[in-house]
Amino acid sequence: MENNALIYVAGHRGMVGSAICRKLKEAGFNNILTQTSSELDLRNQVAVHDFFEENKPEYVFLAAAKVGGIHANNTYRAEFLYDNLMMEANIIHAAYKTGVKKLMFLGSSCIYPKLAPQPLKEEYLLTGALEQTNEPYAIAKIAGIKLCEAYRDQYGSNFISVMPTNLYGFNDNYDLNNSHVLPALIRKFHEAKENGNSTVTVWGTGSPRREFLFADDLAEACLYLMENYDGRELVNIGTGEDVTIKELALLVKEVVGFEGELVFDTAKPDGTPRKLMDVSKLHSLGYKHKTELLEGISLAYADFKEKYTAPALS
Repeated sequence: MENNALIYVAGHRGMVGSAICRKLKEAGFNNILTQTSSELDLRNQVAVHDFFEENKPEYVFLAAAKVGGIHANNTYRAEFLYDNLMMEANIIHAAYKTGVKKLMFLGSSCIYPKLAPQPLKEEYLLTGALEQTNEPYAIAKIAGIKLCEAYRDQYGSNFISVMPTNLYGFNDNYDLNNSHVLPALIRKFHEAKENGNSTVTVWGTGSPRREFLFADDLAEACLYLMENYDGRELVNIGTGEDVTIKELALLVKEVVGFEGELVFDTAKPDGTPRKLMDVSKLHSLGYKHKTELLEGISLAYADFKEKYTAPALS
């Protein structure tokens, strides 16, 4: 990408989009185009097409999505499928119609079959049934990957797809009803410490294994691949390392300084037993993550305390 190129970051206020904007600016890209959801409804095809026609972005990072944890995915199944399908279809089609030089679509590790072999290789896509609790979101993301492939195959569009693992970091979502596991734990432990509680309840058995990537490392990987990868096949972005939910909870407990005990609510769902990305392709392309989990949780907790604690959450 040229330093003065016009780059559109869809979803710039989210954790991933804001991290991409930060990394772009650090790398000297200052011609960044953004729109809030109130300024541009990405589900509206005409509005998206008009926006692309008027602004003519040269590069697009498609990080906009409706996201959430197990509870949100399972409760708002229609919205997770419809909203994500509409946003990605409108942006990808408008990018093709207006001659965007290159587009990157960001998916999710939930695209892989629930019981796929571990670690998850890129070629495991569509080889088995999905995890039921987040199937609508996964199907939407799979459709985005296939849209990029189809526009490449039919029209020669340089549209690439990357699949991040579980993410956390600055500007995360700490709403206990629809957040992901790591930010939910940060908030739970913080509030338990503040309230002098003796226990913190963690959903499930604590046995599922999960991989976590600091969002700024994802953003750095996205920028790296945008400049160095033009392949049709998707690329996993992760650390290649995982921990159990219990181990994660103990790390968060340590960072927050909570002195009580953990209680596991086994009536709540565990979700997929294990999700670990095979990142050998990413490593072979020349990128490896930099932020280890304990350091990343410490950075995220500092951000949480600065932005989201009382009175913000009261």
